[in-house]
Amino acid sequence: MATGGSNATFDLSPKALVGVGVGLVAVGGASYLLYRHLTRDVMPQKWRRVGTVQAIHFFPVKSCAPLEIWKPDVEYDCDVLSMSFEGIRDRTLMVVNEKNEMITARTYPKMTQIRSKKVSPGKLLFSAQDMPDLELDFEKLDGPEKDVRTAVWGVPVDVMPCGDRINKWFSQAILKKDSGLKLVHYPYPKPVKASNPDLKDMPSVRQEDTGAFTDATSFMLMNLSSVADLNTRLKNPVDALQFRGSFDLKMDVDEPYAEDNWQWLRIGDDAVFRTVGPCTRCIVPNIDVKTAAINSDGEPLKTLKSYRKFKYSAPAMGIHLGLRLPGKVKANDVVYIGDQ
Repeated sequence: MATGGSNATFDLSPKALVGVGVGLVAVGGASYLLYRHLTRDVMPQKWRRVGTVQAIHFFPVKSCAPLEIWKPDVEYDCDVLSMSFEGIRDRTLMVVNEKNEMITARTYPKMTQIRSKKVSPGKLLFSAQDMPDLELDFEKLDGPEKDVRTAVWGVPVDVMPCGDRINKWFSQAILKKDSGLKLVHYPYPKPVKASNPDLKDMPSVRQEDTGAFTDATSFMLMNLSSVADLNTRLKNPVDALQFRGSFDLKMDVDEPYAEDNWQWLRIGDDAVFRTVGPCTRCIVPNIDVKTAAINSDGEPLKTLKSYRKFKYSAPAMGIHLGLRLPGKVKANDVVYIGDQ
C-alpha cells in the first residue's frame, strides 16, 4: 500500500499507476497532473545502500544541547511527532519570554550550553555553568492548568508552562536573572501546528511533518561528506553538530551534496522518510558548540552563502525529512535511498 500526497491512501502498485498515467496523459495535461499527484509519494520498492548513521542527535529543549547518552547501541523510536527515548522526546520543550514569544540560540547563544541527561524514564536532569542541577519530571509538571499561546516562526500553537521553579532556573541560566523566561511543554501526542510558510513551495511536505517545536520538520539529515567539503573551504573547520541535524550520515563513497537529489530514505529495517526539502540556514551554525562563541568572521554561514544559496534567500545545508513509516533507529544503522 502506498501513501498519497494528501492524507488519503491508494491501494495501487507502481505498475498499475504507470498504466493509469498513460491513460490520463492521453486525455490531457490536467489528467497528467492528477497522475503526478497520485504517484508523487509512492514509496520505492527498491533501495540502495549509501552509508551508515555515524551519530544521532536528540534535543529535548529547542536551541539547547543534545541529550547526553553514553551507550552507543541506544535505539530511538521515530514516530509522527518526533524522535523519542524512554519517555523523552525531541524538541517538546521550548523557552519563551514574558510575552510568550519563542527565544532561541540566535539571540541567546549560551542556550547551546544547557545540557540534559535522562535520569530515569520521563525524567531529565539539566545542567549549566555555575548553576545547580535541575530535575524535570514530565509526570509532575507544576505549571498552571491553563495553556498559553505562543508561535514557532509565526505558526501559532498552544503550550503548557512547566512551572515557576523551572522558569526561575532557566531565567538564571540564560539571563542571569530570577525571572523573565519560561519553559513550556508541547502537550499533544501528534503534530498540531500548521506547516512552516517557508515550505509552501515544497510539494512533498505534509502538516503532520511539522513535529513539536521544530522549525520545519521533525527530522533532518546531515551528510558528513558535505560537512567535510565545506570544511575544506574554511580557515577553521566546524563541527557537524553546529548544524543540529537528527542524523549524521557517513557515506560509503565520499559524495558531497548527494543528498540534494534524494527523494526517499530508509534507516535500518523499518523507518522510512520522505525528503521534504533542503534545510536553509540561519546564524546558528556560526555558534561554537563547545564554547557558545559566535564566529567573528560570520563562518560558516558566509562561505555557505557563496555557493549554496540556489533559489533561496539563505544557503542550504542538509535535508528536511518527513516520516512515512515509523521505526527504531540507532547509530551504525545502514542508510538506504529509494532506487525506483
